Amino acid sequence: MKSFSESYKAAGVDITAGYESVELIKKHVARTSIPGVISGIGGFGGLFAPDFKGMEEPVLISGTDGVGTKIKLAFLLDKHNTIGIDSVAMCVNDVICCGAKPLFFLDYIAIGKNIPEKVASIVEGIAEGCVQSECALVGGETAEHPGLMPVDEYDVAGFCVGIVDKPKMIDGSKLCEGDVLIGLKSSGVHSNGFSLVRKVFGIDENTINNTYPELNKPLGEALLTPTKIYVKPVMALIDAVEVKALSHITGGGFYENIPRMLKDGLTAEIDKSSLPILPVFDVIQRVGNIPEHDMFNTFNMGIGMVAAVSAAEADKAIEILKENGEDAVVIGKVINGDEGVIIK
Repeated sequence: MKSFSESYKAAGVDITAGYESVELIKKHVARTSIPGVISGIGGFGGLFAPDFKGMEEPVLISGTDGVGTKIKLAFLLDKHNTIGIDSVAMCVNDVICCGAKPLFFLDYIAIGKNIPEKVASIVEGIAEGCVQSECALVGGETAEHPGLMPVDEYDVAGFCVGIVDKPKMIDGSKLCEGDVLIGLKSSGVHSNGFSLVRKVFGIDENTINNTYPELNKPLGEALLTPTKIYVKPVMALIDAVEVKALSHITGGGFYENIPRMLKDGLTAEIDKSSLPILPVFDVIQRVGNIPEHDMFNTFNMGIGMVAAVSAAEADKAIEILKENGEDAVVIGKVINGDEGVIIK
């Protein structure tokens, strides 16, 4: 007998819509298959067989995150096929900071009403993020929540697992005075600080498409630009030089995230003039009249990832990153001190 409950549907949950969603997302999930995947979607768990060959002491590194209030822009623009990229990016960009290669990803979508085409659009973005990360989408969950959230809204969270050989794990322990800080450019605001962004612009259906001289596209479109995924260039960098530390610049900006990669007694000195500050941040600061410190304590300011290498390998590191399609610049150095971050 086919699974169907008229009573459950009357309560707001249409399980047949869930089955239709699964059928629509299969083609997207298939794009993410990599060696190690041994199960399709639909089971009670996603199965993955990692390859430990050549590793002395394999360590699994996990990360989980959501997209935050950036998701409100997707609702206003009725554009749902990029927010999943953000969901993957926020997880995999964290995992690679330990030197780990992402293996697989799972998503969780809570939605007011399961509209299969909308769910498929969300998963299309998630699959694209996994393809960019060279990791597999091995499973997930879509939960219909009538009465808990409006029928036209949803939330997306993700979870990823990566692997690294323990002797090659990056933990900042080899950092020393004189090491160079290389910044990998961001694609925009990424997925942080959107509570402040929405307050600054009063974002709603009337303001979402406002234009500003500094931006080459409407505000909402500029802000919805997906978070850049740094997996491929960072993995290439790790293979080519000794990367001593990595920091994913997320919520809390420079002042919160860069100190997380430093050991005691060391400070990151950032040369503000070297930063490729994007026009969108100039607009946010101007319209919101936000102090410079708060900008650097909230946003990535044009740098989404920071890598620390020895001065002797800095030029090679930038060359490797550029060969792998990443625009990178020297943004500072490591000095002695306990200030955490100095921006000058």
